[in-house]
Amino acid sequence: MDLSKTVLGIELGSTRIKAVLIDENHIPLASGSHEWENRLVDGVWTYSLEQVHSGLQACYEDLRRDVREKYQTELTETGAIGVSGMMHGYLPFDKNGKQLAEFRTWRNTMTGAAAAELTELFGFNIPQRWSIAHLYQAILNQEEHVKDIAYLTTLAGYIHYRLSGRHVMGIGEASGMFPIDSEKLDYNEEMIQKFRALTGIDLRAILPAVLTAGENAGTLSEEGARFLDPSGNLKAGISLAPCEGDAGTGMAATDSVRVRTGNVSAGTSDFAMIVTDQKLGVHPEIDMVTTPDGLPVAMVHCNNCTSDINAWVSLFGEFSQLMGFEVSRNDLFTGLFREALKGDPDGGGLLSYNFFSGEHIAGLDEGRPLFVRTPHSKFTLANFMRTHLFSSLATLKIGLDLLRETEHVPIERLYGHGGFFKTPEVGQRMLSAAVNAPVSVMETAGEGGPYGMALLAAYMIFKDKGESLADYLDNKVFKDAKSSTVMADAADTAGFNIFLTRYKKALAVEKKAVELL
Repeated sequence: MDLSKTVLGIELGSTRIKAVLIDENHIPLASGSHEWENRLVDGVWTYSLEQVHSGLQACYEDLRRDVREKYQTELTETGAIGVSGMMHGYLPFDKNGKQLAEFRTWRNTMTGAAAAELTELFGFNIPQRWSIAHLYQAILNQEEHVKDIAYLTTLAGYIHYRLSGRHVMGIGEASGMFPIDSEKLDYNEEMIQKFRALTGIDLRAILPAVLTAGENAGTLSEEGARFLDPSGNLKAGISLAPCEGDAGTGMAATDSVRVRTGNVSAGTSDFAMIVTDQKLGVHPEIDMVTTPDGLPVAMVHCNNCTSDINAWVSLFGEFSQLMGFEVSRNDLFTGLFREALKGDPDGGGLLSYNFFSGEHIAGLDEGRPLFVRTPHSKFTLANFMRTHLFSSLATLKIGLDLLRETEHVPIERLYGHGGFFKTPEVGQRMLSAAVNAPVSVMETAGEGGPYGMALLAAYMIFKDKGESLADYLDNKVFKDAKSSTVMADAADTAGFNIFLTRYKKALAVEKKAVELL
């Protein structure tokens, strides 16, 4: 194996850090992973930087082990490296690199006042999880650290800085910090000046510089090599791609970067990305971000997707152990997901709310997971699982309906990726029932974000002169890719709509639970 022709993609997701090594033909060669979880500390969803450092290194070490076992060789170099992470959030540092406040992740819904005021100021929707909303909320709260901020970044931006010493990021990741001008491929200058007039802060002095897919974002420094690989085997000097967010890597991994393509990423959170050339109105349910090469993207983002399902699967795992049966977690997920296909189209009258945290589309600043039924509901395991799968897609459906019905954005087909689609057919059928459109999953969908980041890094070093990202993906990566497509039948679609009507009507129960519990 010629290591100089391999490419490494790393993604720091909500519950797992994963690395994928691919070859020049974009075929996955080896992988590594590390499980982790955010913590709620003093009302803030966060990860400590110590968790970030140790988790990244454990993931890389797992990758090294996989390479040794499969190829009897030591991973000493690659042709390029790309890092991605959970978008948005707040990581401020002073001029000496000291962290000034706890890492406030995308999951926090504590910036309502800031987001509303900035949305009105800019005439552009600023969601609560965006970095600029967190910064302005800190200003409104008169937090002492604001005056000392020398640079503000995201999780991916922080790791890229540790690897290269460069304060830069990809345009898709940057679009989750501050609005982007897709014509100039940079932050929106008019809005930069409005923020400066409002606060006196020059954002260009503290935000990362913006790069697009294909540009070189620096090289792995000696310090960066030791940071990623404390064993000392990894060589410095490897080219680094612009770091990206999980939305951008999802678009790359599903070949969804052209206008009128779309994908859904579903895991701890879920979001739909529709690349559009239409000018859209301002809606709190719809974010405007960009592809990794800067095209506008309408994004429907939901904070909550599979966390509640994961909790119930863990409970079923405890029960199986109690009864003396050792069932792997993977088999539990597969069996329970497949059981959902046997349920009534509407879930038998059952109802669940999967809100571990707040959800802006539902008007919630906090969440309380709930399962509700009436005495007449059909309480079966199949309906129970179907209801939880439906619940994980409900707020996404509400946002997509707004995009379709109010902005008339067509949704002809979606590509799915993430853990929700790991069990063949089930997640696809549930999403298809929700959106009433075909849902396709590619053979590489299980690799997800890190694979997408590896593709973006490969594009940087393997593209032809003048070759666009869309052409590269179409012609060199996915030309012969295998995929499966599922279209829900009319009964499933009608059943989801019945469920959603019930879901919307009873949202007051969830809001009361937040108030009382």
